[in-house]
Amino acid sequence: MSQDIHITDLAHPQLSAVQQAALDYGNTVQVDFSERGVLAAARERTGLADFGADDFRERLNLLLDEWGNDDNMTALQRANLFGYLVRYASNRLLIQDFWRHHPEALEKPVCRPIIVAGLPRSGTTHLLNLLAADTRFRSLPLWESYEPLPLPGEHASDDASDPRYQRCEAQWQGMQQTTPLLAAMHPMNPEHIHEELELMGPAFASYNFEWLAPSPRWRDHYYASDQRPHYAYMRDVLKLLQWRRGPERWVLKCPQHLEQLPVLHETFPDATIVITHRDPVAVIQSAVTMIAYGQRMGRKRIDLPALVDYWSDRVEHLLRACVADRPQLPEAQSIDVPFHEFMADDMAMVERIYATAGTPLDARAREQMQAFLADHPRGKEGRVIYRLKEDFGVDPAALRERFAFYFERSPVRAEV
Repeated sequence: MSQDIHITDLAHPQLSAVQQAALDYGNTVQVDFSERGVLAAARERTGLADFGADDFRERLNLLLDEWGNDDNMTALQRANLFGYLVRYASNRLLIQDFWRHHPEALEKPVCRPIIVAGLPRSGTTHLLNLLAADTRFRSLPLWESYEPLPLPGEHASDDASDPRYQRCEAQWQGMQQTTPLLAAMHPMNPEHIHEELELMGPAFASYNFEWLAPSPRWRDHYYASDQRPHYAYMRDVLKLLQWRRGPERWVLKCPQHLEQLPVLHETFPDATIVITHRDPVAVIQSAVTMIAYGQRMGRKRIDLPALVDYWSDRVEHLLRACVADRPQLPEAQSIDVPFHEFMADDMAMVERIYATAGTPLDARAREQMQAFLADHPRGKEGRVIYRLKEDFGVDPAALRERFAFYFERSPVRAEV
């Protein structure tokens, strides 16, 4: 039986000695939080200099300006974000160099992927990792998403001995020290199958940056921008990865796809698109709890009402786009997955997905999935108790009225 976890200090965190020590250490770290500083660090890390097309610089500078002028951000968080940006710039250099030496990697298309799209906290992660247990598919483990290519001079073993895996493991160990309850909400261990959204990072694109720090200016820029070039970039990085290591049929997922369904279909025209559906109030409740918990290391003051407002707007934008664009997807290449049905019988839902994708669910795949389920029971790391009204002062019924348009059109049940 899993242990219930009550987080009672979201608004006013009671820091552990380890957490306070980490924040104190952050105050001693000096970084050049500028385009010059990020790109110089990436050049030094890789020994490379060709970043390719310069359009990414505008987006990089927008992030640097928004985050650099956030006076509520801790020094530790700013240093961490600098590390993220340097990693993305480094990956951009490595990818550009790889394409220059191996243009043939771009010739083979990404064929018939299964792509999961749905709200964050709607079962997409569990579904992705369950599908990825079938080794006939290629998937993207977290360590590889963080560093698609090794640094010059490193041996890429594509297993736990790979330096990229080891760096990811060290980061996960650090996160377990500073935010130990995260494992019960969204594990980030190296072998965890991650979102291909990470592959847009070297283009300094995607909504992922909104999860790292409050980024309303970035969100507005993202809304106003054509995402097709960034999806094409991500697709081409997938080509690179499948050229280096098979198999070649991918299983992917990202919540952002929910508001980019036409772009997603244009980029992967033969994909099977799996759309998960869950009560958006339950989604918001879960998301803001997880974000608020993480903010004890990143924010000097935690504004719970602002978190609810931001992510309620964000979820509404995702769902309005989905409701508008869902009918454009070919019926034979798409399937809806209600959360309550998936939770009641996940393997039965997998059978329906495989049927839609035209893929036999053979005995070996079933065994692999059953082994995954046995190794990852629900609540393995504990069960977080989410309380929207008690912790955030928001009446679930009142918030749900905002999403009447979605309940009218989608197979969801109220949970909160």
